[in-house]
Amino acid sequence: MDEHRGRLTRDGIRIHEDADFAGMHRAGRLAAEILDRIAEHVVPGATTGALDQMITDWVTEAGATSATIGYKGYAHASCISVNHVVCHGIPGDKVLKDGDILNIDVTVIVDGWFGDTSRMYVAGRLSRKAERLIQITHDALMKGIEAVKPGNTFGDIGHAIQAYAEGHRTGVVRDFCGHGLGRVFHAPPNVLHYGRSGTGPVLEEGMFFTIEPMINLGRPETKVLADDWTAVTRDKSLSAQFEHSIGVTATGAEIFTLSPGGMFHPTYDAASNG
Repeated sequence: MDEHRGRLTRDGIRIHEDADFAGMHRAGRLAAEILDRIAEHVVPGATTGALDQMITDWVTEAGATSATIGYKGYAHASCISVNHVVCHGIPGDKVLKDGDILNIDVTVIVDGWFGDTSRMYVAGRLSRKAERLIQITHDALMKGIEAVKPGNTFGDIGHAIQAYAEGHRTGVVRDFCGHGLGRVFHAPPNVLHYGRSGTGPVLEEGMFFTIEPMINLGRPETKVLADDWTAVTRDKSLSAQFEHSIGVTATGAEIFTLSPGGMFHPTYDAASNG
């Protein structure tokens, strides 16, 4: 299959063919299945390195490839971001404590297609403030997805997320964004989680991209640590993130990374699951 088939918009965004949706569903389902499987292992006393090793093994067992191992020198099959880590947390010797919240982000390659998703977990008991942050972040993602339909713009997605999150007095991270994907890991456009309605490229059927808002309990500013990967909140406030890979259909959005077990939300509340 030619990774360059389909056409590009004037903004450099690839328009995929109807048959390509099936490939994205296969890749997205495997990534989501892996995140379902890891849930029972996220407990106080577990190390982030041990969690990553399980994910690495499951990717191999599935006959798939990790998109992140070897990517710009990265050595792991997941990013695991705990508490005030916003994204790109490196798995290692860190031991989870009771009440820690964490985002686990996995990208797999299946038959050349990239499945990219992340979600929140809690080790032990979930505090009220963390529960509130997680719920706002989850719902902000869903507000963004609701804005996806042909004729709308990427600014409409960002505005929906920003309006919801800031309406709940939380900070929307500006330093990282979603991205196009398909038979490549990262492609145009940058999918901002803030913005003005009616601005940016116009959504068209056949576009594939991630929406992955990072929401902070405090201010939105971040900084990257000396390892050149780990991004943290500057004010040390808690941060949360949820990510889906989606495709634009004739009527809206098709989510490629739905949780097969209904476990996308860490409380497994089916009413709020995506």
